[in-house]
Amino acid sequence: MPIEEVCDSVSAEDDAKKGPDVPFLLEERVKEKVPWKDVLRRKVGKKCSCSSARVKALLVDSIPIVKWLPKYQFKNWIIGDAMSGLIVGILLVPQSIAYSLLAEQDPIYGLYTSFFASIIYALLGTSKHISVGMFGVLCLLVGQVVDRELTLAGYPSNTNQTTLGNMDNSTGPICDRSCYAVMIKYFLGLHLPRAQGWGSLIKTWISLFKNLGHTNFCDLITSVLCLLVLVPTKELNDRFKAKLKAPIPFELFVVIAATLASHFGRFEETYGSDVAGNIPTGFMPPQLPSWSLIPNIAVDAFSIAIVGFAITVSLSEMFAKKHGYIVDPNQEMYAIGFCNIIPSFFRCFTTSAALTKTLVKESTGCQTQVSGLVTALVLLLVMLVIAPAFYSLQKCVLAVIIVVNLRGALRKFGDIPQMWRVNRVDTIIWLITMGTSALVNTELGLLVGVLVSAFCVLGRTQSAQVRQLGQAGDRELFEDIASYKGLQSQPGVAVFRYEAPIYYANQALFKKSLYRSVGLDPLKEKARRRKLEKQRNQKQGGKDQKQEMDVSTNVYLLQHNSVHTLVIDCSPVLFLDTAGVNALKEVCKDYKELGVSVLLAQCNTSVIDSLRSGGFYDPEKGTKEIQFYTLSDAISYAQSLKSQNGDCDTVV
Repeated sequence: MPIEEVCDSVSAEDDAKKGPDVPFLLEERVKEKVPWKDVLRRKVGKKCSCSSARVKALLVDSIPIVKWLPKYQFKNWIIGDAMSGLIVGILLVPQSIAYSLLAEQDPIYGLYTSFFASIIYALLGTSKHISVGMFGVLCLLVGQVVDRELTLAGYPSNTNQTTLGNMDNSTGPICDRSCYAVMIKYFLGLHLPRAQGWGSLIKTWISLFKNLGHTNFCDLITSVLCLLVLVPTKELNDRFKAKLKAPIPFELFVVIAATLASHFGRFEETYGSDVAGNIPTGFMPPQLPSWSLIPNIAVDAFSIAIVGFAITVSLSEMFAKKHGYIVDPNQEMYAIGFCNIIPSFFRCFTTSAALTKTLVKESTGCQTQVSGLVTALVLLLVMLVIAPAFYSLQKCVLAVIIVVNLRGALRKFGDIPQMWRVNRVDTIIWLITMGTSALVNTELGLLVGVLVSAFCVLGRTQSAQVRQLGQAGDRELFEDIASYKGLQSQPGVAVFRYEAPIYYANQALFKKSLYRSVGLDPLKEKARRRKLEKQRNQKQGGKDQKQEMDVSTNVYLLQHNSVHTLVIDCSPVLFLDTAGVNALKEVCKDYKELGVSVLLAQCNTSVIDSLRSGGFYDPEKGTKEIQFYTLSDAISYAQSLKSQNGDCDTVV
């Protein structure tokens, strides 16, 4: 006998004596089980403990300005903060007055909102760059709610009253339209009621075309002139923003020029132009919000809060990443919450981070939120001294400012082809959300967008397929055989991967995909056996029937006699629920009856815990707990088990 054959036979005998390969094992840490009462007692004690260190830490965490203001580098930062705060404040004056129209509020309330939001966020925010104030989308949402509630309360939507509460000795304080509106169309000089309910956008356009004959030509001419000035100058600001130390405040120049022209031209008296009207100076005393309105506006407030918080956190994280610092999303939630809660007692409406003003703030040298305090000082000066000078400002000028500042949102339609090429699913979600919001209403649009996103995620887990893997040479690299060339399958072992969690919604699809990839559905094989057994019982002594059943039951072994083990790569399986564990149990049981073992490899700790708690490992049923941290370990174990026994029990 040749020496090589002798060595091979001796090696095989030694392997049989040593038994199957023992995979590499990691020693798990023992998880100490702490009673829930002790956990609760510890947390309550930690939160409720009172010490100087605890008070200091709570103060610093709750009011971030206490932490960074003592470290303020005055000589290096004050110029940038002062310049950015001044410029943003100048831009905020016309925008605050303009956006108050979107929210169906008097101009003074827009100034109040921007003033308080700038101060509160400077105290509580963790972003150094974002500018918090009025955001066009939120103002539109607020305006819809305000107009609806005004209509329900009996106030006409096309009046402009600024009296802030008359006194009646018999009934007490009477709240007029302006007062009621703050408790949460101008382009052509038309007084159109704001459309409510489904299809509000379509209703608005229909109403607009029906009333074109009532266009105020003075307002139309003013709007066209303002557009001819603001659109190209805004484009110049955007094009040369890298060279300009600060954007030129053309909006303020237009507002001043339009106010002077309207005042000396007597546009209101002569042509009937709609003007801003009396803007009071100073502050009004705080008052409690009207709690009776909460049931009517709770749903709207929830959707507006979600939009505002999402915008604020997204912008703060984007600029923090750009400039290399960290923001706390929880603290951002507190900050934007207080920016809306505290000002509500001073007749303010909803605020959030504003992209345009944030970009201006960053580009003009902002270093910290001291710039926000400077912005508040500019607004304070306007409210105390300058505000009445805007009495003759035409509302159509403010409408033009809104349109020009929202042109970025309209440009999003031009990005649709690029979005489609990058990710079609996200583009479809965007289009559905946009279409529903525009054609039906914003609240339903948000709900539909969330639901479509959730269904898309669910659909991706439903569409996952089991892939057969092959090994790249001797490397610990296994990939899809159908996607890459030159991958090698292992003798006697088939390796598969399922790239999704296994849970109640897709466990049936997982089994179906696995059976299809393996090439044998155990359930169909069982059904075939039962059918043949039934036929055999009906025809007692039928020798041909018995032979046919034997051939059918062994069809898998005849066609796949080299495959004795299936290895499932569980690395992409993030979690299992009870249905997922039961699905794996059924897979192991079904294939065991056909003489095929099933091994699970590369399970994460969450999956292992789910398998243990779900009773997957049961030595009495032949499923021992053996962890395979690599696919190579599982393959070596399966091959050694086969060479030892000539057959293989189900070991998982």
